[in-house]
This record gives sequence, structure tokens and C-alpha cells, in this order.
Amino acid sequence: MDRRDFLTVSIAGAVHVSCCAANESTPLGVAVIGHTGRGDYGHGLDTAWLKVPETKLVAVADANQAGLASAMKRLRVDAGFLDYREMLESTRPEIVAVCSRHPDQHRDMIVAAAGAGAKAIYVEKPLCRTPAEADAIAAACVSSGTKLAIAHRNRYHPTLQAIDRLIADGGIGKPLEIRGRGKGDRRGGAEDLWVLGSHVLNLVHYFGGAAKTCSAILRQDGRPVTAEDVREGNEALGLIAGNELHARYDLAGGLVAYFDSIAGDGTASEGFGLRIIGSEGIVDIKCDRFPIAHLIPGNPWRKPTEPLRWIEITSAGVGQPEPITDLAGTLSGHILPIRDLLETVGTDRQPLCGIDEGAMTVEMICGTFASHRSGGRMVEIPLVNRENELTKL
Repeated sequence: MDRRDFLTVSIAGAVHVSCCAANESTPLGVAVIGHTGRGDYGHGLDTAWLKVPETKLVAVADANQAGLASAMKRLRVDAGFLDYREMLESTRPEIVAVCSRHPDQHRDMIVAAAGAGAKAIYVEKPLCRTPAEADAIAAACVSSGTKLAIAHRNRYHPTLQAIDRLIADGGIGKPLEIRGRGKGDRRGGAEDLWVLGSHVLNLVHYFGGAAKTCSAILRQDGRPVTAEDVREGNEALGLIAGNELHARYDLAGGLVAYFDSIAGDGTASEGFGLRIIGSEGIVDIKCDRFPIAHLIPGNPWRKPTEPLRWIEITSAGVGQPEPITDLAGTLSGHILPIRDLLETVGTDRQPLCGIDEGAMTVEMICGTFASHRSGGRMVEIPLVNRENELTKL
């Protein structure tokens, strides 16, 4: 079954139907890895499992003693470990939730979980910091047969398939380009690209296909970024630079996509998301919003003869009421992504947002640094240099 179609087929019953991979009398054991003060526990990636009866939380690891005690109480588990490797060796969980928001820890945690025999791993975004780290993660998961899903919650939204149908049916005319933006708050530029732009680029990949090339420029206060501007990013992102970023991607599906982020851009973060622009309409997608998408019909370049209309798009289509009960809660609470991951255990199917998707997002982000270092010239993806290009700026 085509991966774009899978969620459409299964979504309506996903909240209520037990996972085929788990025996109802023997829930799959879940171990949680967090790190209080070093990325903590993401956006509820730890407590989400309490709402999935096919699973049972069995242990938690946190290198912070006070944080560990709090997590054990919150997750209702008796087994707590200061060292996640000790936890993995001792409990041998079937599922591991890698919850820290700091991606510098993700590679080692995922590799250790796969090596301990985990059947599935759910990890906070972004997947990691460099293509080299993504390579190591992929190799470990392929070797162990572990399924990995990344917590880009928007990617699991069933309205994406409704947008697919709208575009395929000519609902926006000829698709011309994709334009994405970060939040454009104080983190504008490279930090915005990593923390929030990763959501946007993940959706660019979904709608336009894998990026083949990237060309980009980084600016600091309006001037080109130089070696003096390179710094360690917040949230352990690695080396970053610039409070303004403009990137262009050639996509495998034939479209060109753009991503822009400027610190303090004055939009009140209303631009966070992407637009698929066609000759006869625009699909406006707002990340982490409900509703997630609207159709703005009409030629975008023609002077309108009446006020522009924003028509809500739901999983049922344009202008239709949302048929899925508590869609916002099950997506924001990671229930749908977790159920999708569980459905892949013991099958040949990969999660809807798996290793390939997470790695491509990292390539697209790091591609901006590679291009800037080359004077804004186009660089091919996959990148030749698998490490952070800003180390050589």
C-alpha cells in the first residue's frame, strides 16, 4: 500500500483499534529516556504512552537524580535508572521513547536502544545534528530491524492526504512552488531553521519529494555570516550562525521550494508553515495549528474582484466538517504517531515519518550551511561532507 494512502485508510479507527503487533494480554514494554536540564522530556513524549493500552511503561532513565524521581512518579514506574544504557541492558524494552529535545544525545541513545533489541523507537525532533549522525542511526536500526519514528506530529495529520487529493484533482491549478517560513521570532535564522523549520522542511519533503539540491545564504544583522558569527546553538544544536536565512531547494517531484527565516520579522509567527502555490489557488498550511490548512482559491497574481476566501481543509476535504473525533488531542498527544509506529512492528512497512524522512530533514538543514560556505552556490543532496560545514567557515 502506498504510504500516502495508509493513513487515510487507517486513521478513522486508529484511536480505538488495538495494534496488531501487540497481544492485548501482553502489552509491549516501553522504556523512556529523558534528561532533566538537558532537553528534558520533549513535548509529552513520555506521558503519551499512558494513553496507549497496547503498551506498558516499565522503566525510565534520567541522569538527573531529582528529575528521575519526578519522572518515576509521573510515569508510574518503579524502575528508574541514572544511566540509560544500564536501563536498556537491565530491562530489554520492546519500545524506547527518546524524549530529550537536545539532539546531540539522540544518536547514542538510538544506537544503544537498537543494540539492546528494541523493536521500535520514537524520538523527539530533530532526529540529529549532522548527516553523519543520521547515517549511524540508520545503520544501527537497519542492522537490528528496529523501526524508528520521528515526532514531527504534523506529518501524521490526515488532512495531508486531503490536500494531496485536492492538488491531484486540479484544485489549485498547476502547482508552481512551495514557500515555507519559520516562526521568525527571536530565534530567527539558523536556530529557527533547526527548532521549528524542521517541521516545515519535513512537510516540504512530503509534498514535493526529497531535496536534490540546496542553495542558501546566511546573514547576521543584514551582512553575510562569517567565521566570527559561528556559535554553539541553544538546545545543543551544534554550531550555528546567522539571524537571517534564505534557502532554495530543487525537489524530486519537480517543484522548487523556498524556506526563509528572519529574526523579529514582525509576523507574530503567523508565517510558521508553508504554502503550496498554484496557478489557481494556494494551500496555506500552519504547523501545529487546528485546523492545519486552508484553501485560498483564485489566481494568486490576479487582482481580486471580491474579498479573498479562506476555506478550511479537513481530513474529509475542502469545506467539510472534520469527521475524526478529538483529532487535535490525538495528534498533539502523539497518539496517532505512536499507533502508526506500533502498526509497523513485525511488518515491512516503515513509519510514516521514519529514518529516511528524518535524515532528509537533517540534510536539508545542513545543506544551507554547505551552500553558504560555498558562497551561496548550489550543493547536491545527499551532501558530500557528512559533518557540520560551519566547522570550516
